[in-house]
Amino acid sequence: MGFPGTWMTESESVVYRVVPKCACSTIGQIMYYSDHGEFFDGDIHDATRGMHKWALEDSHKLIERNVKGHKSYAFTCVRNPYTRILSSFFDKICGIQRNGKRYRGNLVPLLTQKYGIEVEGDFDQIASFRRFLLFARDTIRWRRPMEPDIHWSAMSGHVSTFIVNGGRYDNIFFTEKFNEGMQSVLDAIETAHTVDLATIPRFNESEGHGPKRAHPVADYFDDLSMHLVYEIYKRDFTLFKYDFENPGNKMPLGEVDLDEVHAKLGD
Repeated sequence: MGFPGTWMTESESVVYRVVPKCACSTIGQIMYYSDHGEFFDGDIHDATRGMHKWALEDSHKLIERNVKGHKSYAFTCVRNPYTRILSSFFDKICGIQRNGKRYRGNLVPLLTQKYGIEVEGDFDQIASFRRFLLFARDTIRWRRPMEPDIHWSAMSGHVSTFIVNGGRYDNIFFTEKFNEGMQSVLDAIETAHTVDLATIPRFNESEGHGPKRAHPVADYFDDLSMHLVYEIYKRDFTLFKYDFENPGNKMPLGEVDLDEVHAKLGD
């Protein structure tokens, strides 16, 4: 299986396991800048030079040797499951992607037909999002009407592939405490170019794809939708210390226990 979703600087100063919808565009650009003293011109996910990625076949041996030998500092970043799936809905379901098309072609018509989800005009965001949650649950639990998508599959699943295949994390930090967490990574590694997080822009590649969220986060989650979210993301809430009881509290309740993460996701 290797190390899907793993990026590494060309200098091999640091290794990062991407978790979609968890500041990955900004993190990738910071890694690129730390090596080259400039940002990648475009979406960092499209970069095929200047960084090693598992998606690039030529990077496989370098990444595998590095990760299995734990030659570089390795980290990832996680996010509150409530805000993460809400972001996925507005970006991937409601939004037009950077290629000018809907995400995954016929996905939205399928959701309209099978789940009654609306995304056009002045639609009921709360009702459509709750129907989307049913769809997300169906893809994850029963793998129908399609396989689960990386943008709403559990973070623990992404994080675990790195461990199961022989990697070990030195740091797992929170999107909600981004500067603090990213600085702890930068403090632990040597970079060719100094990164000043206070001046780094946020590369939110999904921003502007879809409509603005019209309500506070908590309004989207009633008892049933909270139950669905917990069913899908129970491990994420537990391992990454987020507050299941209060969708309005995006902040973690404690620090990630790396030993616990490695023990529970290394099966």
